[in-house]
Amino acid sequence: MNYLLDTHAFLWTLFSPEKLSSPAAQKIKAPENDVAVSVITFWEISLKCALGKLELKGVGPEKLPGAGVEMGISLLAVRPSDAASFHKLPVLAHKAPFDRFLVWQAIQQKMILISKDPEFKSYHKFGLKTH
Repeated sequence: MNYLLDTHAFLWTLFSPEKLSSPAAQKIKAPENDVAVSVITFWEISLKCALGKLELKGVGPEKLPGAGVEMGISLLAVRPSDAASFHKLPVLAHKAPFDRFLVWQAIQQKMILISKDPEFKSYHKFGLKTH
């Protein structure tokens, strides 16, 4: 299966794996699964660090892509077609642009989004699969 990590799921995988649910941790660790993190996540983390809304322990945001790759997590680029068609995703309960773009990437690239965010369920009717 193909999985996309939400920002908090990526950070927990790196820094606090005990915060992941047991099923999520199993999906992330299973060698038969392809697990990815979007470049959008790195942008979100970098912006939140710059604004003082997120503090990473002993590492700068620029080190995170390499840390993810070392753990076997793929880096998911932003496809021009996904960026150009993003306007098609309705604005529902979730208005955060980073989260909404992750939802759109998961739908467009037929990936299952690993997240604890309950608001993502409102996008199931548009093709989003979550875990």
